[in-house]
Amino acid sequence: MWNLQFQAPKIIEASIWSSVPDSFRVAQENAWAKLNKPGQLIDSFLEGPVFDTQGNLYVTDIPYGRIFKISSDKKWELVIQYEGWPNGMVFDQTGHLWIADHQQGLLRLDPISKMMEAVLTGPENSDEQFIGLNDLVFDGKGNLFFTDQGQTGLHDPSGKVYCLEPSGALHEIVGNVPSPNGLVFDISGRFLFVSATRSNNIWRMPIFDDYSTGKVGAFQTFFGASGPDGLALDAKDNLYVAHASLGGVFQLNKRGELMAYIKTPIGQTVTNLCFTPDQKSIIMTESSSGHILIAPIPT
Repeated sequence: MWNLQFQAPKIIEASIWSSVPDSFRVAQENAWAKLNKPGQLIDSFLEGPVFDTQGNLYVTDIPYGRIFKISSDKKWELVIQYEGWPNGMVFDQTGHLWIADHQQGLLRLDPISKMMEAVLTGPENSDEQFIGLNDLVFDGKGNLFFTDQGQTGLHDPSGKVYCLEPSGALHEIVGNVPSPNGLVFDISGRFLFVSATRSNNIWRMPIFDDYSTGKVGAFQTFFGASGPDGLALDAKDNLYVAHASLGGVFQLNKRGELMAYIKTPIGQTVTNLCFTPDQKSIIMTESSSGHILIAPIPT
């Protein structure tokens, strides 16, 4: 994981930007916790941070099917609560919020009217359901790429990466990922990075014009009880990796060298991340404690 200069990475301390208000903390038994955090009472599990054009931050709370909006002055609003496990989110150009939901599939929400619609519940021309969507990202052509993670891992490397064209055509890019999670394109738009959480590495795959791929490789490999989760890319082609058991975010340059480590001040479960609208700071979800963290982007 070291860089080729064999220098220790720059360490940056994150700070707490906001936290789930006590009025929204509901510690009780639930199906998501029994599956993913057995024996624990979970009052929230934050994921999917994304900003709208007005500077409001949206996050999901997976176990309780909640989507929150947090204003720039850190006031929390419950946008919607429904029967599902929402994870990653992304806005489209019309201002609609697309949601990767583990139970319900691919959803689209109008944050103004609060109207939710199911876009896809499973693969095309099949009676099967997705095994459990996790995260999603648009490319420069308006194609939506998303991961179908379910409970896959090294014991069952059958997680998939899909692409949904604006026309509605669906393509399977790969189908052998041990727990596909966060995903992001490089600046060129030619290569897609995908977190393979249970093999604890980042896959780098070219995306061809016919929605196929080839020569998929491991861009960087980590360690720990869990693995890489959410991904983000800055204007210099540096990749940011939220690691769900190593307590922070790793900054990798375009050769995969480790340049900086952003350390959480609380908890160890940093699951997802995004940049602030001014592109000067990075926002992270520390899911085990219900905190949202912030840190300056390493230079």
